[in-house]
Amino acid sequence: MEFANQLRDEGKSFDEALIEAARVRLRPIAMTGITTAATSIPLIFSFGAGAETRLVIGVVVLGGVLIATLLTIYLVPLAYHLLAMSTGSPTPSNASCSSNPTENPTGEQEFLNI
Repeated sequence: MEFANQLRDEGKSFDEALIEAARVRLRPIAMTGITTAATSIPLIFSFGAGAETRLVIGVVVLGGVLIATLLTIYLVPLAYHLLAMSTGSPTPSNASCSSNPTENPTGEQEFLNI
């Protein structure tokens, strides 16, 4: 939801930022979920010694990844909508938290280590 906050900082309305963030982030989330779920397929279809144990592990991993992906796609934006709808744009209140270089007394640039 950080991407939605960045869009809100750029001046987009809450709903526009939420929809665009969900649209842009859908592909990486889906690709990560699908590839992680695909790694459990060999466990599910294995045979030989210990195949029953690998089947159980594979089903648990596949189910967990699919449920986590669906929750990430649907529940996280919904929770953000319900919890952050009445808030303003979350701009940083302290400039010292940025990673911009600052000048020290000797004239050299250094990054803040916070």
